[in-house]
Amino acid sequence: MAGLLAIALLAPAAQAADTPQGCPATLQHTFLRLQDEKPQSLCQYSGKVVLVVNTASFCGFTGQYKGLEDLHARYKDKGLVVLGFPSNDFSQETGSNQQIADFCENTFGVKFPMFAKSSVKGPEASPLYRQLAQLSGTAPRWNFHKYLLGRDGKLVDNYSSLTGPDNKGLVRAIEQQLALPAPR
Repeated sequence: MAGLLAIALLAPAAQAADTPQGCPATLQHTFLRLQDEKPQSLCQYSGKVVLVVNTASFCGFTGQYKGLEDLHARYKDKGLVVLGFPSNDFSQETGSNQQIADFCENTFGVKFPMFAKSSVKGPEASPLYRQLAQLSGTAPRWNFHKYLLGRDGKLVDNYSSLTGPDNKGLVRAIEQQLALPAPR
C-alpha cells in the first residue's frame, strides 16, 4: 500500500519533469512540419506572440495566405510568429502535405511555419485546437480562423475567417502584445 501511495505522490512530479520549463500549456504540443513531416515542438515559440491559423488551399479565403505572410515578414523580428495548420475539415484541403507545401510556397511565397494536415474541429480535432476552442468558447467554423496568443502563451482573442490579416483590430492587438515584455 505504501508503494502505491509513493507512486501516486511521485506521478505529478514526474509529469512536471516531462513538461518543458517555461513552456505555456497552449504550446505544449508537437506537430509534424509540413515540408518534411519532422516533429516540431511548439514550445520553441515560447515568449513569442503567436497567431494560430487553420488553412486550406481551395477556399474563398485562401488569398489570406499573402496577408499572413506579410504579417509574418513585417513583425517576425519583433517577436510574432504565424503558425499555419492545414485542415480538410471543410473539404477544401484535399492535397498531400507536399502538395500543400508546394502550393503555399509557389503561389503565396509562404515562409511562416506550416504543419502537416490535421483536424481543427469536432472530436477528431488536434489537442491544440481542442484547447483553443475550450479557452475561447469558439471552434473554427471555417478555414482561416485565427487565435492570437500573447507572449505568455495565454489566449488574447480569436477571429473569424472574415477577419483578414490586415484587419486594423487584429493588427492593433498584435502590436499591443508585441509591446509587452516576454515572460521570464
